[in-house]
Amino acid sequence: MDDAIKVFFTEQKIKKVKGKIIASMSGEEKAEIEKEVEKKLSMDNWLPDAARRAGQLSMASHPSKFSHPSSKTSPVIAKAVKKADGFLRTANSEVALDVFGNGGALDVYKFLSLKLEDGKTLMEHVEQGSEKARKEFAISTRTFKDIQEGLLAIKQGDDKVFTSGKVKQVYFPCDGDYHLLSILTPSGLMFELRNRVDDIRFSEETKEARKLKKTSDHSDTGFDDLFNLSMIGYGGTKPHNISDLNSQNGGKGYLLPCLPPELQRRDVRLPRYNFFTNSLWVGRFKDSFSRLHKLMQQERNNLKIRQGRDSILRGIIDQGINVMWSIRNHKAGWSQKEQYSSLPLHQKIWLDNLWLQEREDSDEWLNKIIEEFSRWIVLSHDKLQKKQGSSWRDDEMLHVKSLVEQSKEALR
Repeated sequence: MDDAIKVFFTEQKIKKVKGKIIASMSGEEKAEIEKEVEKKLSMDNWLPDAARRAGQLSMASHPSKFSHPSSKTSPVIAKAVKKADGFLRTANSEVALDVFGNGGALDVYKFLSLKLEDGKTLMEHVEQGSEKARKEFAISTRTFKDIQEGLLAIKQGDDKVFTSGKVKQVYFPCDGDYHLLSILTPSGLMFELRNRVDDIRFSEETKEARKLKKTSDHSDTGFDDLFNLSMIGYGGTKPHNISDLNSQNGGKGYLLPCLPPELQRRDVRLPRYNFFTNSLWVGRFKDSFSRLHKLMQQERNNLKIRQGRDSILRGIIDQGINVMWSIRNHKAGWSQKEQYSSLPLHQKIWLDNLWLQEREDSDEWLNKIIEEFSRWIVLSHDKLQKKQGSSWRDDEMLHVKSLVEQSKEALR
């Protein structure tokens, strides 16, 4: 017997025995119950019963009971063509089929979903009538064909296609008339979404990164989070009455916000006197400088602290470069207007595409920009921390300048 099947029956036996034995029973009574369960869960007895009960379940990609627990419709297994069209739909996603029906027969579905030692599920072996399936189902009480037909009833619904008035319905315009659509839930996609959201928010890597954030330590990976999620429940106290996937997930799924984005207008101010005082608003960098200050206050000076410091500094530099590009996107020649006459020439060359040729022919302007950018970082940090005089050592200031120089090509 395959190991996966052995584990399945062992777990079933433990579950059945635990549900029947009570503390007040004698040893003989407990032994009798264990013997009875062992007999009932022998392959000769359990398999024919499972083949009989499989017809009480229906496999589907879109169960109707998510719309209403009492709805009864023909089982739907979507068989669309996979296509690289950019749409999130069942055919373009590899998700498991769901199953609904008699909650007391879900053990049959769990049995058929077992992944055997060759990597295939038991359902695949049954469908193919493989030698492996024939060997596992070699019992004295039924023929393999009887067992196979009974188990496959789980994928064979009624030939009639029918819907239910309890399912949500919409009239969809079609060829000058309307077509009535019954809206069903793609439960495989819905719970795959939940698994992915949970992985983003609660994976071990995310938990570790959150711990590092709390202690102001550097994380090489960081972490992502998703906000404004809503949770929807199906089935009340009995999620197994909706479907198997619903039962596995405790009847809870996520809803992503479906709202138009709230866009804030962000006008980049063209510098009149100095890019670093007119266009780089220090308040925009407050969080970055605050995190930088915490790291600089650490008594430790290990590799993680230094990497975290450099990561924050590079982020500040990148933000400044983004503002630079926003200004360069303005129409060439803007710096020739009278209101920008006080802007230093080297900054005009840097920011206005009118001076593109001068920008490419010389590095003198670039050296001045690197010097000014480095000084702005140091002064902005001290300003936000309300420091009287510089709090930076000479070697720290030189290190900031070296990081800005590493972005020389991006500044050019």
